[in-house]
Amino acid sequence: MTLPIYVVDAFTAQPFKGNPAGVCLTAEPLTDEFMQDIAAEMNLSETAFLYPEQDGFSLRWFTPTAEVKLCGHATLASAHMLWERQVLGAGQRANFYTKSGLLTAVQKKDWIELNFPAEPVSKTEYPAELLEALKLKDPVFVGRNRFDYLIEVHSEEEVRGLNPDFSLLHTIPTRGVLVTSRADHYDFISRCFFPAVGVNEDPVTGSAYCALAPYWSERLGRTGMHAYQASARGGELKLELQQDRVLMAGQAVTVMKNELLVEN
Repeated sequence: MTLPIYVVDAFTAQPFKGNPAGVCLTAEPLTDEFMQDIAAEMNLSETAFLYPEQDGFSLRWFTPTAEVKLCGHATLASAHMLWERQVLGAGQRANFYTKSGLLTAVQKKDWIELNFPAEPVSKTEYPAELLEALKLKDPVFVGRNRFDYLIEVHSEEEVRGLNPDFSLLHTIPTRGVLVTSRADHYDFISRCFFPAVGVNEDPVTGSAYCALAPYWSERLGRTGMHAYQASARGGELKLELQQDRVLMAGQAVTVMKNELLVEN
């Protein structure tokens, strides 16, 4: 048995930019242990596993060390592969059944638009180690939702210049930490850190915008936004907040096809 696994760079139109995700499409579900082993072998921030179900696909996401409940870039990569491999016809909506409910994707010319749940943050108390790990002293705002802390800082330069202590950040009881600010050429930028799930810095984090979109929509006074994630690889998103849903659009490009030779 061979199992094809693709590598897709998401939230970019350029190979070797954006966020690489593994995509594994099977006829039947794989065991949790086997999916985790494959994700560890791929050693990407996320590997997506999907198989046909009802009028769509079951979709799960694994980092090299853990399963996550919501992932944007690997969902974008999965939708891209379904259309590129002609599993879905051009213009056909992709339906994904996940641990965060039904997620959908549609084609918008050269872009793919995901429909995700909004996950607003609330202002919160936080451990001193959080700012210590990020080497920050005077944040504009610190909040969190069920997944992550969100921290606004004063300038784009602060975001771009972050050099966290990941060993200390790993001790913070949260999935991840999102640091953001207004930006010169975009509505806002961010960087996203997830050492607790084995990813020190994620290049482009779709699920983070479930928090970032409602946060910045309130502050900017509009629902449509253009965002940039300022990691070393970088990536951009077009966002639209619609009540309790976040529409996030990105591009994607396939860079690799692998064949797994080990049987489950």
